[in-house]
Amino acid sequence: MNAMLWLALTVAVYVLSKRIYRRYPKIYLTPLLVTPIVLIAALELSGVSFAAYDKGAGLLSDLVEPATIALAVTLYKHVDVLRKHAGAIAAGAGCGAVAAVVTSVGLARMLGLQTNVTDSLAPRSATTPIALSVSHMIGGVPTLTAVATLITGLLGLLIGPLAVKALRVNSPVARGVLFGTSAHSAGISKALEYDAVTGSVASISMMFTAFVTLCVTPWILPWLT
Repeated sequence: MNAMLWLALTVAVYVLSKRIYRRYPKIYLTPLLVTPIVLIAALELSGVSFAAYDKGAGLLSDLVEPATIALAVTLYKHVDVLRKHAGAIAAGAGCGAVAAVVTSVGLARMLGLQTNVTDSLAPRSATTPIALSVSHMIGGVPTLTAVATLITGLLGLLIGPLAVKALRVNSPVARGVLFGTSAHSAGISKALEYDAVTGSVASISMMFTAFVTLCVTPWILPWLT
């Protein structure tokens, strides 16, 4: 199949799954879960390699950074809320980022995983571009980091709403920190389903988590050896 057709198929699957999700808002129908599953199945059935798929659909990856920058519009609309709760957001996201690195590395080493695998898992809670940069910097495997980051986002997307409901988290700020810190861009998508303030807090939490992860990961790793 032509590379550009895979690009069109990817967009079509996402748009269709999003329409279905809006009509039937079940967590297992979220586009971020349905789209990868459908595309992986299509690649396996057609026998097309990921390299061939990436020649066309890989263009979507180039839109990640502009899309992240576009979040500034949402932040600007709720800048007063962000200023008012800046301390709480920074504390929550910062502690969450450190905890993610410590638990990832600690559990990986308890299970006896190889050092390069452990280093690949350390930055999994940062947004993908930052996670890949950190992984390369500390000697991890970027491909493994990308997979771990994707799984982290999907788990946050699935478990986050259950945690919000079970713990009765009604504050938009608390919800935003939860989703932005634990599930990066996937978390922002879910946070925006609650309200715009939750989405804005999730956005700034994701960015702060990425910054803290970038700064502390190289420093924490030697202490956990």
